[in-house]
Amino acid sequence: MITNKTIFITGGAGFIANTLIKHYIENNKIVVYDNFHRDTLSSSGLANHQNLTVIKGDVLDLAFLTESMKGADVVVHAAGIAGIDTVIKDPVRTMSVNMIGTANALEAAKINGIKDRFVDFSTSEIFGSHAFKSREEDTAVAGSVGEARWVYAVSKLAGEHLAHAYYKQYKLPVVTVRPFNVYGPGQTGEGALQIFIKKALKNEDIYIYGDGTAIRAWCFVDDFVDCLIRCIEDPKAIGESFNLGNQRTVITTLGLAESVCRVLKSNSKIIFKDALSADIEMRIPSVAKSKEILGFEAKVDLEEGILRTAEYFKSIEN
Repeated sequence: MITNKTIFITGGAGFIANTLIKHYIENNKIVVYDNFHRDTLSSSGLANHQNLTVIKGDVLDLAFLTESMKGADVVVHAAGIAGIDTVIKDPVRTMSVNMIGTANALEAAKINGIKDRFVDFSTSEIFGSHAFKSREEDTAVAGSVGEARWVYAVSKLAGEHLAHAYYKQYKLPVVTVRPFNVYGPGQTGEGALQIFIKKALKNEDIYIYGDGTAIRAWCFVDDFVDCLIRCIEDPKAIGESFNLGNQRTVITTLGLAESVCRVLKSNSKIIFKDALSADIEMRIPSVAKSKEILGFEAKVDLEEGILRTAEYFKSIEN
């Protein structure tokens, strides 16, 4: 485990970043750089920690981002626009933040001479609408121009290409990670599983957009961060991309809603609505590379993850 480092996290007020901060904060300095569009940090119990510095800023502001990053050893670039509702409503901002924001973070890291690691968050959506046991080297799919769903994937894929260009051209110690449906305590925003859990806890109707046959593999946040830590600390990770997920927790959207209701003993009704946009029919990672290079295997099964997430949401309601 790394100690006495300064870890700079864009999007550091977010859900995944907070789980990472908990792991590192006792033995390292953490700098959170975020515009607080989403905020898990303020209610996490970490906000007043002596090793935490919070800077309110936007990744589109290159000068301020560069100045704020001074002295960092590790950069985790988790800032980005996500969530299908947000992407559909504001595709221009989605593209700007995810492409230009990533370009700014990489340039700031180069200017500041980041030596240990630059971790770039990409997405599993780069594999397109039908991704079965997708390997890191499989072809990325851009999707048809004008279809809102692909704005997010394309913007993240562009950032990933640029990150690896900085590795090859400037020797920036880059790793890119592709999250596959991460969920868990502290999640904010539009994630289906946390929405289902919140509705089920209140016995409210659960809405499924589309026919419910879309297939996903769900990864509990503690497992995701376990692999993320390996990406930060293991020198073999530099210059690589990794799928971060749990290929054992495979289920349809309808099956997921039914599982949530069963596990939480909820009386919620499941109601189908028209799809908002093109959907991802199947998204299951191959995690062979992260196991082979980093020794990572996800541990938390879906039922345990649902229960642990539900306990968190119950605790903040009370």
